[in-house]
Amino acid sequence: MTWQTMKANRREASQLADELVELLGAIGDPTLTVALVYAAMIAKHETAEMAEMLRFAQLVIDLAEGDPAKGSLIFESPLTVVTTARGFARWCLGIAGWKDDFARSIATARALLTDPGTLGGVMWFTYVPAIPYGVLLPDATALRDTAEFLSIAEQSGDDLAVDLARGVHGLALAYQDGPAREHGFELLAKVRERAANNLFTMTNLPIADIHIAREKARTGDTAGAIELARSVVDDLFNAGGSIWTALATSVLVETLLQRGGEGDLDEAESAMDQLAAVPTDPGFVLHEISLQRLRALLARARGDEAAYRAYRDSYRAKATSLGFEGHIKWAEAMP
Repeated sequence: MTWQTMKANRREASQLADELVELLGAIGDPTLTVALVYAAMIAKHETAEMAEMLRFAQLVIDLAEGDPAKGSLIFESPLTVVTTARGFARWCLGIAGWKDDFARSIATARALLTDPGTLGGVMWFTYVPAIPYGVLLPDATALRDTAEFLSIAEQSGDDLAVDLARGVHGLALAYQDGPAREHGFELLAKVRERAANNLFTMTNLPIADIHIAREKARTGDTAGAIELARSVVDDLFNAGGSIWTALATSVLVETLLQRGGEGDLDEAESAMDQLAAVPTDPGFVLHEISLQRLRALLARARGDEAAYRAYRDSYRAKATSLGFEGHIKWAEAMP
């Protein structure tokens, strides 16, 4: 299952995750279940099966019975990393309590600085999906946490921890300005190179490429950005979809609107329609709020002020009700 995940064979990994959890249930050893279910959650994260991810997380949390060290076969504290993953699944499904999960896990992980594995799981599920998707801001706290993780990982000599830490801190830096931003993309380039050479999980390739495409658009290379974003979107849809499909679609649509050439607005609308047609779990808000923002931007680009205001107001209300810090900021910036 882990091998299939590392190779970005997401659907195969998801099927094996179901088999693993079923087998663990048949064995009936709570400690073994606590130790191993997190790997199944990683597979479900990649396919955006958040209802299953939440179910798996709650299973582990219930079986751990508050013991942070129970099932410490791979991590010092499976309970800590699984609580973070539950927070991630909760915000994807629009369920309250995700901020408490993140805060509790980070506080516990800081007491386990000798275990880069636990800290890596916490940092990844707290920041890597949440910052690009507008759930958390890339603020001073995020920079401090991820920089601390990179330092600990480098001292550990653990290649996996170093690769994870480069990705987490590089992503946080990529949303800053000036030299910090440049350093962030240097770290993401290292992560991408390692993944492309089969030295790190290939599921990180679309994360790096989406941000590279966004940076191309920011610096004026809209043609290059669109070409790269199209490639990522096509790859993800051809592979059956991913948690990163909405982000890739958003970057493609935003860049098409930025260029505004012949056929660009129609292509943007088609990309949004493709995303809207993706089947999701009940309550899944990640695609919904992304599409609300994109529809507002498209209406404004078409000069439809009435539709723009309606979409903008709906988007603002949704962002506020969910407490998504980045979306609240983006919505407030819409005139």
